[in-house]
Amino acid sequence: MLPLLRCVPRALGSAVAGLRAAAPFPPLRPLLQPAPRPCARPFGFLSVRSGSARLPSLLRPRRPCSCGCGALHTEGDKAFVEFLSDEIKEEKKIQKHKSLPKMSGGWELEVNGTEAKLVRNVAGEKITVTFNINNSIPPTYDGEEQPSQGQKVEEQEPELTSTPNFVVEVIKSGGKKTLVLDCHYPEDEVGQEEEDESDIFSIREVSFQSTGESEWKDTNYTLNTDSLDWALYDHLMDFLADRGVDNTFADELVELSTALEHQEYITFLEDLRGFVKSQ
Repeated sequence: MLPLLRCVPRALGSAVAGLRAAAPFPPLRPLLQPAPRPCARPFGFLSVRSGSARLPSLLRPRRPCSCGCGALHTEGDKAFVEFLSDEIKEEKKIQKHKSLPKMSGGWELEVNGTEAKLVRNVAGEKITVTFNINNSIPPTYDGEEQPSQGQKVEEQEPELTSTPNFVVEVIKSGGKKTLVLDCHYPEDEVGQEEEDESDIFSIREVSFQSTGESEWKDTNYTLNTDSLDWALYDHLMDFLADRGVDNTFADELVELSTALEHQEYITFLEDLRGFVKSQ
């Protein structure tokens, strides 16, 4: 039996050699070369050669304008400036508040760019509310109702409202700790008018921070209200209402934030127009 098994590899080797002689394998390098792919570039780019005098318009170097200022002026820039000018006129036409509205309740307003701070002192306590208008306008969804036939499109455009997150800080006179409450406007509550008075803002997180420190520590315990007992949550809301942070305050804050956001938007358009138009 053993001699017979030894003859099997020899027979297989002879058969393989015969196959190689009859149909030789292609060389290895062509098998490793990538398959040719159709060219997806425009034909205009294919005619470009090194040193060619004819270049497509996209590849031609922009030349300074004829006014001699050395800056880049294009027809696109000119159309962009005209569009921005029309946009600024329209935005100023629909602007409700030429100056920022005042808050009731004795709140003092401090504005630093897109950040605003409201300060109020009550019976030895200092209450500070801080908010930022960036990314404060909820997105508009495409699933809204389409205008009916014969109805003007302008009437269907929703009014943009700024509903920023805001942080309430309460400092006791001489206290070493500051109670911090992170609040926001739930999307399903904004703009709804119901018979029963429901809160139009909610407390999201509560924590203590050291008074006087500019940066808050993430190592301090933060209470998330998603799993909070409703009785404790109601007491926190009453705590804010007693210090002037209630539904009336929240409504006025939306009006103030919307006016500030619109003001900053117009300023941005004016700066953008000046930047594109600058020489």
